[in-house]
Amino acid sequence: MADHWFDDAAGPVVRPYAMTRGRTRSGGTDTQLDLIALVIADDDDDAADDDADGAEPGALSAAEDKLLADHSFVPEHHDIVLLCRRSPLSVAEVAAELDLPVGVVRVLIGDLLEAALVRVTRPVPPAELPDESILREVINGLRAL
Repeated sequence: MADHWFDDAAGPVVRPYAMTRGRTRSGGTDTQLDLIALVIADDDDDAADDDADGAEPGALSAAEDKLLADHSFVPEHHDIVLLCRRSPLSVAEVAAELDLPVGVVRVLIGDLLEAALVRVTRPVPPAELPDESILREVINGLRAL
């Protein structure tokens, strides 16, 4: 009974519904993001031009300026853009990196999609993949050459 829970020891606690403002879906995207969908934050052309002109390495890009200026975005939005700018990540990987529930990450990515700060490449549905027998015939044809 000597262990007591103190608020200071817990650290900053933000409930997931506070990050999404109580939403379970983002406003404009009707489609559900797959766990394996890749999230890509493109470098702005302006940022690339600034780097070529010798701008400061710590200078903010136009996307980061937009994120900071819009007060409807939470810090996790900025974290997603920074993570996905380094390399494309799946929705599941973003959730794991940020230690957030997947549902929350889907809503946040939907917000970023609406603001055109990220783009998402969806996986190819299995029905659109070529049949295994066709691939085997192609391989056999190549070996015959």
